[in-house]
Amino acid sequence: MALEPDPAGSPVTTRYARLGLYLVPVLFVWLWSTGFIGAKYGLPYAEPFTLLLYRMGCTLVLLLVLVWVLPVKWPSAKGAMHTAVTGLLVHGLYLGGVYYAIYGNMPSGVVSLIVGLQPLVMAVAAVLLLREAINLRQWAGLLLGLLGIGLVLLEKMGGSAQVDRFPGWALLWAVIALVGISIGTVYQKRHGESIDLVAGTFIQYCAASVFFAIGAFAFETREVVWHMQLVLSMAWLVLGVSIGAILLLMMLIRRGAASQVASLFYLVPPVTALEAFILFDERLGLLAIAGGLVSVTGVALVVIKNQPRPSAKA
Repeated sequence: MALEPDPAGSPVTTRYARLGLYLVPVLFVWLWSTGFIGAKYGLPYAEPFTLLLYRMGCTLVLLLVLVWVLPVKWPSAKGAMHTAVTGLLVHGLYLGGVYYAIYGNMPSGVVSLIVGLQPLVMAVAAVLLLREAINLRQWAGLLLGLLGIGLVLLEKMGGSAQVDRFPGWALLWAVIALVGISIGTVYQKRHGESIDLVAGTFIQYCAASVFFAIGAFAFETREVVWHMQLVLSMAWLVLGVSIGAILLLMMLIRRGAASQVASLFYLVPPVTALEAFILFDERLGLLAIAGGLVSVTGVALVVIKNQPRPSAKA
């Protein structure tokens, strides 16, 4: 006898759906954290805007394949405009700021920590712009996450001698990246929820490509040394981050409250620090480990929702 398909809402379906709810954020955090590592590998061989322009170009070619294969629904002119603004913020300012900060000799771990302050900025922006309600437990989680990032930052920076290794303009670019990703996430939540994921991502990358092209031709030499390390880092940045992580981010923003999505970025600094330890032999001290644990606790307080209690049956 043929097996009946698993009906929607059955225990098996519900179990797999809940598993997906936990796995998607974990996968996103890991993919997003590798963007800092990939940038550090690629920037010795190309200037920031030039490297990002090549990255966007390769990504758009792959997205064109998806557009050709999948049934994509394109937005209206107004929706496309909002999507382009999101692209300028989430990709243009954020990636441009991160890459120029690392290009200015700021350690990738420190850059990750600075943009990791995004959840607190996002929470305030969500209250002011989206009128989202954030309870005391979530505020406590946000503050714990901020404290944890501060501990990791203290461990990473170590002292004034290390801080002086990168110029002030590198710190300014990191702040620009923080502002871009914070405002962009709120803007995406407010204006881009009904936009098709593939179409929206394609439009965002087109807008960011124009931004990077202007920057590359205006301020850079556009010289590229095609070393194997650059090719491999570019391949990962395109496939793993530009395609994988960004689509997951748009999915998470659409599915959850903006402040809850933003809290996932608290996990990126400790994950990046672990990757830097494995790949670059950057040591983790007890203070950094403690900061990572505090950050994870803060994320749990913000992300995990209270389960409704079952009503008593008569």
